[in-house]
Amino acid sequence: MNSQDEYNRKLISIPEAVSKIKSNDNIVVAMCASEPQGSMMQFHTVADKVQNVRVFSCLTLKPYDFYMKPEMKGHFELASWFHAPGPRAALKANVGTVTYVPNMLHRAAADFIYARKPNIFWGTCTPPDKHGFVSLSLGITYEKDILEASDLVILEVNPRLPRTFGDTHLHTSEVDYFVECDQPVPEQPSPQPNELDLTIGNYIGDLIENGSTIQLGIGGIPNAAALALEHKKDLGVHTEMIVDSMMELYEMGVITNSEKAFHKGKFVATFSMGSRKLYDWLDDNVAVEFMRGSWVNHPSILAQNSKMVSINTCLTVDLTGQVGSESLGPVQYSGTGGQTDTAEGAAEGFDGKGKSIIACYSTAKHDSISTIVPTLMEGTAVTLHRSLTDYVVTEYGIASLRGKTLRERARELISVAHPKFREELTWKAKELGWL
Repeated sequence: MNSQDEYNRKLISIPEAVSKIKSNDNIVVAMCASEPQGSMMQFHTVADKVQNVRVFSCLTLKPYDFYMKPEMKGHFELASWFHAPGPRAALKANVGTVTYVPNMLHRAAADFIYARKPNIFWGTCTPPDKHGFVSLSLGITYEKDILEASDLVILEVNPRLPRTFGDTHLHTSEVDYFVECDQPVPEQPSPQPNELDLTIGNYIGDLIENGSTIQLGIGGIPNAAALALEHKKDLGVHTEMIVDSMMELYEMGVITNSEKAFHKGKFVATFSMGSRKLYDWLDDNVAVEFMRGSWVNHPSILAQNSKMVSINTCLTVDLTGQVGSESLGPVQYSGTGGQTDTAEGAAEGFDGKGKSIIACYSTAKHDSISTIVPTLMEGTAVTLHRSLTDYVVTEYGIASLRGKTLRERARELISVAHPKFREELTWKAKELGWL
């Protein structure tokens, strides 16, 4: 049987694919722009036939019925590695269908497989090429590891997905069923940075040397940091996520990947989400290699990059340097993601020139709350251990914490706190014996 015949034999409708779900199944779906949205929109249609189905996802993009409707409780549960607005809304409404999976990105797949057997992997791919290979396209963070361990593999074929390189290719013989869904690929263009973002971005830019290898996330602050890099030279990229600003810096000649210690000349990433322009740029682009998150985000791999710089954002930092990036007290807001991975990898850089940068506004809720706090609120998850915290940047400057005492850390962090809170923070630091 040739590959096209094999593909046609395995092609079924979305309702037929959804009917494969059984009670007590553990389903893992691809993340972000790779999310199988056509299928996930119909998961709820089999609720009356199944019990205790868990769907594991990361950055779920839509408020799907299978976890948003109260009547889904007992039938479906969304287990999220990183909450997006949909899961947060379901938690706030106390629907009872969403839970969080503590993890570090590079271990997400391995820890999942350690804890349970994946019954179904459900992802997206390009149409097969003439040799019978599809591309998993925009993400293999945990996808390929889970796919290889699953009982059943179902892929949603979308001709609008870019064909990417690296470890993204899969032969039709390795897939149980295909469903076709021609729809726009989810987009998230870079947000327009505001004045505070630009100020923080300029401070971050001052910390990045020519020839650095960078990891850069998405959001106003990281995008502003990218704008501040326009006059740098020969930057490289080793990142969990490829975003529009990286493409733009490459087109400006700022990112060349020519000074990287390994994978010279290549962008290295594990997933991507951005604009349609970015997806078109990624299509058949041999300069970009998507590799598994278990490798890309492993601290020992990150540490092999020259002048590795990790740039992440957070919700709060206490005066000892503990960083909370994922929860507000006990309420899970997002997830650990790759922050701990990349911060540790940068700190362990083989050349001793790595830097980990944590950025945030100095206040929240219209300047009514300081994000620099004496101690983290009870129940707050510590995303980054204080011994790994290097630089903390706000619109008031740069706090350098690596190797510093508690007294030195408190002084550094108070100096970048909003002026209206510095006196209170100083008083509290003295009360705690840190000043």
